[in-house]
Amino acid sequence: MTHTAFITGATSGFGRACARHFARAGWNLVLSGRRDERLAELAAELEPQCRVLTLTLDVRDTQAVQASVAALESPFREVYTLVNNAGLALGTAPAQACDLEQWHRMIDTNVKGLTTVTHALLPTLIDSGAGSSIINIGSVAGHWPYPGGNVYCGSKAFVEQFSYALRSDLQGTGVRVSCLAPGLSESEFTLVRTGGDQAAYDRMYQGADPIQPEDIAETVFWLATLPRHLNVNSLEMMAVSQTWSPFTITRR
Repeated sequence: MTHTAFITGATSGFGRACARHFARAGWNLVLSGRRDERLAELAAELEPQCRVLTLTLDVRDTQAVQASVAALESPFREVYTLVNNAGLALGTAPAQACDLEQWHRMIDTNVKGLTTVTHALLPTLIDSGAGSSIINIGSVAGHWPYPGGNVYCGSKAFVEQFSYALRSDLQGTGVRVSCLAPGLSESEFTLVRTGGDQAAYDRMYQGADPIQPEDIAETVFWLATLPRHLNVNSLEMMAVSQTWSPFTITRR
């Protein structure tokens, strides 16, 4: 039986790498993202390996998400694995200097968007039964605060707690829920956060040997293909180069 994966934020970074990894295994793919041209390019690349349906979709648009899911036809309707990858961080300033619109955009994408997609697909995931999976992409920022993290940290803490509570609600359905929390990772994510500042991007990753999107894709696929009686509740990953610092103390 060929399974179907629904991957949000598939036009770059983790989402694109996940699409490629699942495609190599022959899964049917529903790929959503906001950039139609990139979706088309990815579909053309992957279709020799699997069946692909693309959805030009902003997860913040509740009606569009619901309509797109309702319109899915077989075999794309039988979603077996949902990868909630769409998300972003905006800005690096302290809270008192932040743009409120950026805060709201992070909440709408990382919280509202993720929950909307999940809610829309829960019936079909439950119908898919034992072994089906919801894999939510969290972040170490949901565990460990840092200056400038403010709303992004809060949104990723939500993702983890939502994952735990969702798993509790789905007890007995066979649907698995995992939260994958990466640390320092190299992708367009940092360019978005810094407003396209290539120099800041280069400084962030220089000499750090960060996590690559392919590392995340391999891990997501592993979670999705574990024996169906197993559930990884939460998995935190860091580059070996990344660890914790002492608490900051302000002295007078």
